[in-house]
Amino acid sequence: MPGFSAHDGTRLAYHVFGDGDPVICLPGGPMRDSAYLGDLGGLSAHRRLVMFDLRGTGRSAVPEDPTSYRCDRLVDDVEALREHLGADRVDLLAHCAGASLAAQYAGWHPQRVGRLALITPSAIGVGIDVPVDVRLATARLRRDEPWFPDAYAALEAIAAGRTTDEHWNAIRPFFHGRHDAVAQALDAAEGEQRNDEAAALYGADGAFAPDATRAALRRFPSPVLVLAGEVDLNSPPPAMAEYAGPFPHAELVVQPGAGHQPWLDEAAQFVATTVRFLR
Repeated sequence: MPGFSAHDGTRLAYHVFGDGDPVICLPGGPMRDSAYLGDLGGLSAHRRLVMFDLRGTGRSAVPEDPTSYRCDRLVDDVEALREHLGADRVDLLAHCAGASLAAQYAGWHPQRVGRLALITPSAIGVGIDVPVDVRLATARLRRDEPWFPDAYAALEAIAAGRTTDEHWNAIRPFFHGRHDAVAQALDAAEGEQRNDEAAALYGADGAFAPDATRAALRRFPSPVLVLAGEVDLNSPPPAMAEYAGPFPHAELVVQPGAGHQPWLDEAAQFVATTVRFLR
């Protein structure tokens, strides 16, 4: 298993799929083992994917200092990986919560990023609040699904502040373009693949600096792809359009029928979009 030492000595691991110029891939979760990304629907046929296990996840070691799980602290780990790979500039691809890390890295080290692909990114790191009515409207796009009535009732309860584990489980279908066996297996594996302690600290006080990050991104010189899923409840297209706004050279693509993991919903379309951008 390829690995290297972070600047604080923590041993970190990554997985490599494919050949060619590297793309560092940052998982979401937050703090979920990169295994859930697979090879991003076959993207490894076109580029060398460097799937990073963030500290305390996957094959990477647990750090001595748990506060180093904080998102802003992880920026140094991404820089250490770039140095380890011997790349002066590297393309970055980040999913969900990993986008908050990628955005901070791009803001701090803009000269080290060639292209930045943000896949259904979490909007928290840049201070975007997704209104409840936008989430509900996105959910209603699924009204013809057999599971919709129960899932929508649970979503309304969550929106009203009546939150239970049963409600959260009931709305899981809203995060997938197809709530099939593959999607259900992905959900079932989440508990085993995520470091809960690290996830709780990822967004701790001071982890995000939205105003400073947006200001830095307005000066970011490289091309950016923001890829949204049409029916993604987590990162709905209106919020993704706002996310793309600060970047001088951003392209927003909405993948039809896709949820939060668009490479699972229509792999060929996801790969075609991403390869075109990365080229």
